[in-house]
Amino acid sequence: MALIITDECINCDVCEPECPNDAISMGPDIYVIDPNKCTECVGHFDEPQCQQVCPVECIPRDPQHAESPEQLMVKYRALQAAKGA
Repeated sequence: MALIITDECINCDVCEPECPNDAISMGPDIYVIDPNKCTECVGHFDEPQCQQVCPVECIPRDPQHAESPEQLMVKYRALQAAKGA
């Protein structure tokens, strides 16, 4: 499942540099997460790093992008292959 940033976001800028997949960027009003790049840090870390650093806990799982750990690993591998890693 990809993560999503809710409108409780205070634009503190701490989540964006923590994302190993560059899935987080500034949207029109708050930060947003690209569900095509979000692997919940599967392949990189044991826990989603953005959730770990968020001071207002506004990064839940996105129910519209449900994925199993196995699917997240497949996405991680595809992203790494695209980067040439």
